[in-house]
Amino acid sequence: MTENLPGVPEEPVARTGMFGAADGGDTSGYGGLVVRRAPQLSSPRPYGGPVGAAGAPGDFDEVADGLERVLGGDLSDAVERVVVDRGELTFHVKRERLVEVLQHLRDDPALRFELSLGVSGVHYPHETGAELRAVIHLCSLTHNRRLRVEVSAPDSDPHVPSTMSVYPTHDWHERETYDFFGLIFDGHPALTRIEMPDDWDGHPQRKDYPLGGIPVEYRGAEIPAPDERRSYA
Repeated sequence: MTENLPGVPEEPVARTGMFGAADGGDTSGYGGLVVRRAPQLSSPRPYGGPVGAAGAPGDFDEVADGLERVLGGDLSDAVERVVVDRGELTFHVKRERLVEVLQHLRDDPALRFELSLGVSGVHYPHETGAELRAVIHLCSLTHNRRLRVEVSAPDSDPHVPSTMSVYPTHDWHERETYDFFGLIFDGHPALTRIEMPDDWDGHPQRKDYPLGGIPVEYRGAEIPAPDERRSYA
């Protein structure tokens, strides 16, 4: 428990262990790790960016301004928050506006994020009402810019719209995110598992998935659970 560790804030500010799990056979060697959660970020304007000169809008502001223009109103109508962190720009988009926002980001000449580098998932069990998140990494070859788009969904309603209509290469990426995190992409033409067997129980990259103690049989091979294997302690 974190309260027994001197100088470590109590939950939900900090957690112990690599994934915060308190049960199962953790043979990862990270059982004593303490991770402090940073507060949720929301960056104010000006956002800056690598291109803006002194007295001129930064590259990130140009992207935000361009998206606000094509949306025809306030950016906050479609974007829940904007985060600039470690030199990277992230738009946290409302899930009901995701496809529309991506369409504008791809097609508007001033934005032209024509290349998607894929979709991945994240699980934040401590963020009540936004536990699951899909992360989309975009690149503008035209303007030499990068952008991260994130969309969240609650565990109780793990649905976000499929974005294959905008970026067809998201097909297998969305399947993998569903497979590992349980995030359902509405409108995907064939949302089936892509790595795990079709009858697998659970989604193994979620942080509440057991770290050990699960006997595995895959393609006829028997693999013992971690606590039954050689110990490295």
